[in-house]
Amino acid sequence: MKQAMTHRQLLGKALWIAVPIMIQNAITNFVGMLDNIMVGQIGTNQMTGVSIVNQLIFVFNLMIFGGTAGIGIFTAQFAGKNDQKGLMYTLRLKVAMAIALTIIGITLFLTMGEPMINLWMSGSTSAAATAETMEAARGYLLTMLVGIFPFAMSQVYASTLRENGETRVPMIAGIIAIAVNLIGNYILIYGKFGAPKLGVIGAATATVVSRFIELGLVMIWSHRHAKRFPFMHMAYQGFGVPRDLTVSILLKAFPLLMNETLWSLGQTVLSQQYSKLGLSVVAAFNISSTIANVFNVAFISMGDATAIIMGQELGKMQNENDRKIIKYDAFRLSIIAVVLCVVSGALLAMTSGIFPEVYNTTDEIKKTATYLILVSAVFMPVYAYENASYFTLRSGGKTWITFLFDSVFVWVVSVPAAYVLTRYTELGVVQVFIGVQCFDFIKAAIGFFMVKHGGWMHNLTKYVD
Repeated sequence: MKQAMTHRQLLGKALWIAVPIMIQNAITNFVGMLDNIMVGQIGTNQMTGVSIVNQLIFVFNLMIFGGTAGIGIFTAQFAGKNDQKGLMYTLRLKVAMAIALTIIGITLFLTMGEPMINLWMSGSTSAAATAETMEAARGYLLTMLVGIFPFAMSQVYASTLRENGETRVPMIAGIIAIAVNLIGNYILIYGKFGAPKLGVIGAATATVVSRFIELGLVMIWSHRHAKRFPFMHMAYQGFGVPRDLTVSILLKAFPLLMNETLWSLGQTVLSQQYSKLGLSVVAAFNISSTIANVFNVAFISMGDATAIIMGQELGKMQNENDRKIIKYDAFRLSIIAVVLCVVSGALLAMTSGIFPEVYNTTDEIKKTATYLILVSAVFMPVYAYENASYFTLRSGGKTWITFLFDSVFVWVVSVPAAYVLTRYTELGVVQVFIGVQCFDFIKAAIGFFMVKHGGWMHNLTKYVD
């Protein structure tokens, strides 16, 4: 690198990467929202059961994201260097990671699934409601387990393509899979066109089918375009990876895997803490998070774009001038993310009084969900800056720093705050939620000083000849 990109060039590059990811994530979350609404029409208890299981599966999903993203730090830098052998090695390691995590995930869900679901069952809830919720959760979980491996492999291929600058193919494959999921939901949940009426089992079945289709599409395209991505030719011609590179990657990937796992567990525990205020709170959070996820795609996609751009620039870094340019670009990318989320947060706030009304649930749950949506909207720019800082720090391989910045913060600050506020105060769930979110200002400040320091900037591609 010789000189910094203009504001327009950097914005254009960021949006070129982020917009396809944003579109795919937006459509995914929008269909997830419709899926949630369809399940919600069956009844509050079924909706709550599905919500609890999705909290648990969320942990597995983040494990996959963390495992592949840790290796993806190297993939992005090898892509910046156009090192095909390095790209081949990282793809092999991602596949091995996906297989290992799938085995671990299925084992844990089969042996510990019901005890974990029971953690959300509040003592203030009637026995009948608890039994109905558990029945829905159990059936939904067992069906979803079938789709765990294809989901993991889809992330392996999609993330590798994105780190090489190809964001449209994963987007198209995701959209097709989403359409299959939506149609399958309609047919199988309600028993349309002669199909059996399966309820929550139907929702899970449609999701599983869509994941196999997404995997098939992205794998077939990747290997058919091996001329563009030569490392695909070599991917399965053996499965060896040099020991030094494996150790180097795993030392960087392990903290990120642990971070994503512990962070998602922290979010799940936070949800469980809030449920101490009543099982109806789980339903309210399910409604609010469903619509919030549709708008959160702005900062999530910008995080992905930041990681890719920073990784590619670090892979070409040679001197002190390059370091200054990279740090400047990191600052500008965080500003873009925050501005996008001011707009996104405003749009989310506009839905707060409308969206909960589409659910077949009580007025109390709808009112609580409305306030929770407003809180999420107000804090969205803060989330955006935290997210940009996290992906910037991660791009240089400083994964132990991101581990401390992200998951340790959740467990040391957010979870204890929720524990104290839900048990030792008379505050309602909305006030507790606001109190916990206020601690994110501290995290954003920490991120600012970490990025400004510049200790995260490292070129990792030297590990491959």
